Amino acid sequence: MRAGFPDFRLGTVLATSFTGTLSERRGDAVERIPTPQRLVDWLAVNGLAVASCTTAQLDLARELRESIHAAATAAAIQDALPASAVQVINDCSAQGRAAAILTPEGERRWRLGSASCVEDALSVIAADAISIIAGERDGRLALCASPTCQAAFFDTSQSRTRKWCDMNTCGNRQKKARFNANQRKNLRSAE
Repeated sequence: MRAGFPDFRLGTVLATSFTGTLSERRGDAVERIPTPQRLVDWLAVNGLAVASCTTAQLDLARELRESIHAAATAAAIQDALPASAVQVINDCSAQGRAAAILTPEGERRWRLGSASCVEDALSVIAADAISIIAGERDGRLALCASPTCQAAFFDTSQSRTRKWCDMNTCGNRQKKARFNANQRKNLRSAE
C-alpha cells in the first residue's frame, strides 16, 4: 500500500468491500480512496486493474459506493431500496465492458480488456452489488454492530449471526471496550 494512506479493508465480497473504502461512517470517517490513484490501487488489489483514473471517475466511483451502501443498508433492515441508489447502481452496471471468465479452479473472475477504464471496473462492482442485494447469493446483508461504523456487510457465516463487518477492527474494538468496562466495574465493586 502507498505510504500515508490507511490500509484497505479487504473482504470476500467485492461490493461490500468497495463500500468499506469509507469506514467509520458514524464516527471520524476514514476515506480510503482519497485520490484517483488510490482508486486505481484498490481496483488492482481486487483484480480489476485499470491504467488510470480521473477526478470525475473518482467522483463516479464514490457515488456508486454510496449508492451501494444506501441500497445494502436498506436491504439489511428490510426497508425499501432508495430509487436514486438503484438508478446509480443500474446505470453503472449497464455502462461497463467486462467479461466473466471461469478459472481452472472452477471460480468466476472478471476480465477487463486491455483498454478498460474505471467505468468498466465499476460495472463489475455494480453487478456484484445487484447479485447480493437481489438475494441471488447464499448469505444475508447485515449492518456492523459498532456504533461508529454501521457498515453494510454480507454475512456468509453458517448461523448468519455475524455482528461486525470485520472482526479484526470493529469486533476487537467492541470486545476491548466491553472488557475495559467490566474491569472498571469490578474495580469499583472491590473498593
